[in-house]
Amino acid sequence: MTISPEDLTALAVTLKLAGVATGILLLIGTPLAWWLAKSRWRFKFLLEAVVALPLVLPPTVLGFYLLVMLGPHGPVGGMIQTLGGEPLAFSFGGLVVGSVFYSLPFVVQPLQNAFTQIGHAPLEAAATLGASPLDRFFTVAVPLARPGFLTAGVLGFAHTVGEFGVVLMIGGNIPGETQVLSIAIYDHVEALEYGQAHLLSGGLLLLSFLLLLTVYALNRRFSMVQP
Repeated sequence: MTISPEDLTALAVTLKLAGVATGILLLIGTPLAWWLAKSRWRFKFLLEAVVALPLVLPPTVLGFYLLVMLGPHGPVGGMIQTLGGEPLAFSFGGLVVGSVFYSLPFVVQPLQNAFTQIGHAPLEAAATLGASPLDRFFTVAVPLARPGFLTAGVLGFAHTVGEFGVVLMIGGNIPGETQVLSIAIYDHVEALEYGQAHLLSGGLLLLSFLLLLTVYALNRRFSMVQP
């Protein structure tokens, strides 16, 4: 049994989506996690609850509201259409937006924990040597938080690869554009093509296991290097 061209296309869309979403998540998640780790704002818990919301919210609920927001009659989709653009609903761009929202806690929380564990002493020592806040962040905080970045990147990528509810609601099932691997598996099951579904599911299972294995092995190495 071999993977069909349609499934290979779905795999390519899935990997492209996971790569783009993970890059965006690291870009916006890093400053957000840094602020959450260092801020003493009394209402910080409100933002932490918003970030963690996708962990407990059914994906279809999040996908539905994103569809309403990004659709042609929604506030964001309508504004884009007024400016001459195309609404993001049922497009690859919409999938990226949905994936960023849904995978946000899987990137922010490991980074926040890593920044918190650094403590104040290394940063204060760098400050006494004349390092600016930006220097302290890039030359002290980021290297010490490498395990957190690794965990955040892998979890964000793996979680995006396995999405189903959000991508189905916001992207539909358009082959070559918004059909990802999890939806292709669902289609095979509906068509009673269990062999193809098993082949794709087994591949995703193996990929997820290898990603987690890499994270735990590298984190163990980092912990041995950094006593």
